[in-house]
Amino acid sequence: MPAQTSLSQTARHSDDRLIVALDAPNPLVGLEWAQAIGDDVGFYKIGLEMLMGGGLALARELIDEYGKRIFLDMKLFDISNTVEAAVRSLKDYGLDFLTVHGDPQVVAAAAAGKAGSDLNILAVTVLTSLDRADLDACLIREGEIAEIIVERARRALAAGADGVIASPHEAALIRALPEAGGKLIVTPGVRPAGAAFGDQKRVMTPGEAIRAGADHIVVGRPITRADSPRDAARAVLAELP
Repeated sequence: MPAQTSLSQTARHSDDRLIVALDAPNPLVGLEWAQAIGDDVGFYKIGLEMLMGGGLALARELIDEYGKRIFLDMKLFDISNTVEAAVRSLKDYGLDFLTVHGDPQVVAAAAAGKAGSDLNILAVTVLTSLDRADLDACLIREGEIAEIIVERARRALAAGADGVIASPHEAALIRALPEAGGKLIVTPGVRPAGAAFGDQKRVMTPGEAIRAGADHIVVGRPITRADSPRDAARAVLAELP
């Protein structure tokens, strides 16, 4: 573990276009990563792996004590009443982003649940780890994967999503949609130049993703598993236009 740096009480000096994924098994590891990165990053993603071990407590700590922004990546998918109730329970946590699956009825329920808050509901189109063969195995209709993603994005935005999650390869196509005006595009599947793709199949570099129309990029392992997470974060930020 690299030497830790102190986290300031605000994230005012960070470029929040970069969101670092704290994909760790427990909050203590996630906090160590955030401490190792320091003030260069002000926006963190907490996903299912962390949530199973107390990730909501870390989210509150990073928000309340350190002034960080939090993207809660839950990918909610259930009947409408359950989704609406779940989002209503989360809306006062001070979160910035929350993901749900991009089915219109799920998005509409989430939008109803977050009413009166500043929480942004982001719809997942197609996971960036999937390709056409994976969609075939899931019995998803035939067609180009980009076409399916853009149509799912259009329907999710029309149903009330504040933005979408999509690979950088589809960002420009989604940005061109009439429904995408003023909406957020957040792109996982981003790897710094020279980094291994890992389990991602549709990737771009940070600079390419922003130029393609993304508002935020999500980077995890290339930063958190680096010998110096702070230096790795700075290198990603240096790639942004």
